[in-house]
Amino acid sequence: MTSVVDPVPWGKKSGTHFREPGRFLHLSRKNGGSLPRRRGIAGHLLKVRDGDLMEIDGLRLTSPLRTWVDLGSVLPMDDLIVAGDAIVSEHARNLGEPKIAMVPLTELRKFVEGANGIHGVRKAREALERLRVGVDSPPETKLRLMLDDAGLPEFVPNCRVHDSVGKPVWTDLGCTRFRVCLEYEGLHHLQPEQQALDSYRDQRVGEAGWRQVKINRIDIERGPEWVVARVSQALRKQGWRR
Repeated sequence: MTSVVDPVPWGKKSGTHFREPGRFLHLSRKNGGSLPRRRGIAGHLLKVRDGDLMEIDGLRLTSPLRTWVDLGSVLPMDDLIVAGDAIVSEHARNLGEPKIAMVPLTELRKFVEGANGIHGVRKAREALERLRVGVDSPPETKLRLMLDDAGLPEFVPNCRVHDSVGKPVWTDLGCTRFRVCLEYEGLHHLQPEQQALDSYRDQRVGEAGWRQVKINRIDIERGPEWVVARVSQALRKQGWRR
């Protein structure tokens, strides 16, 4: 929800009003003006501070930092964490181009610490403690949160596994203590070239003594109990005891 900041007052004065995120254009005005009201518009009145705004192609927008805090007022906690993980995600591997964060986690943390008085900051501060750097997709974050909420050992994103000759293999989520790694398999994993790469990765992970669990959309749709049971079984086989 990057808000477009409207400098022109129009519409009837009212309190701050939010609608379902993702289905409206979010148009904001500084506190003291009237609430934006139009069809297809979710209007907001914002307390805007120096550094909260940016300009792209002549359009004034709230910055990624400010937008994430604002999302704390409209998103459920898990979705707020998903958005935060996407903003701070970065990594450098021995394959492909390095991924650069939209906003480094340290910068986001500093902004949130000083965001007193912004609607949504309380939830943002709670969510901030659960953000992790290195996530590549929303399902990976949701999978990690499922396992955390169930009290399983921590799985970290973009986990490096050293194969039998000491070369790194990158896994979506990994628990180094019990040598269990998880792969979330989206639709691109059905492509023949990707399947060949996945097979080679799986072989290297197994030879290094790690147990791998592959999770897909169907697993997620079956719910947390199903996913947690699958991962718990792999952990127990690797020596974990609750």
